[in-house]
Amino acid sequence: MFIKRDVRPSQSISRRFFMALSLALPISLSASLTTVAQPAQEPLEIVALGDSLTAGYQLAPGDGFVPQLQAALDARGHHVIIYNAGVSGDTSAGGLARLDWSIGEGTDAVILELGANDALRGLPPKGTRDNLRQIIERLTQRGIPVLLAGMYAPPNLGSSYANHFNTIYPDLATTYDLIFDRFFLEGVAGKKNLNLADAIHPNAQGIHIIVRRILPKVEQLIEQTKQDVQ
Repeated sequence: MFIKRDVRPSQSISRRFFMALSLALPISLSASLTTVAQPAQEPLEIVALGDSLTAGYQLAPGDGFVPQLQAALDARGHHVIIYNAGVSGDTSAGGLARLDWSIGEGTDAVILELGANDALRGLPPKGTRDNLRQIIERLTQRGIPVLLAGMYAPPNLGSSYANHFNTIYPDLATTYDLIFDRFFLEGVAGKKNLNLADAIHPNAQGIHIIVRRILPKVEQLIEQTKQDVQ
């Protein structure tokens, strides 16, 4: 003889279950809506202001300094957009002249890489120093942190020129308390396998070395920028 058991939950248990569920649903729905309604954090916008070394002279679209730096930052989880404001052949005077439209509203930080063409043309170091100083001061007045990328004069210009030119960048970095990269081409300059046929501009492998070396400085710039915008 089989006894048929009622496997349905008792009415009291069922009532308690659905009452608890009905009370929980508004809370869950409210929490869900709150999460969805929160705006996504905007990425930091960093402009790389420079010459052909920044622009990616004669390199494939993904091989230049800016795209390689962007990829490196993405790989490390940084919520940042790097904009390329490099112009091949530009001098420090050219960078100063186009500063306002190159560094638009909404720029959070700047990587400043200018002066190499000043030295290649043998322009007076005093003018280079003054141009860079004005760029830094105008960015500082706008509350924009700067990473200053340094440069050395070519040795064929002589020791007197080099002594005047090579002090420009460390002096400005100290005066304005900037994040400072001593020599943008460090580890790459003079190495045939890391440069294009002109022996001046880095190839893709050379840019990779530059990005890997300067990355900690850029991350320092990002952290400083985050503190400034809080």
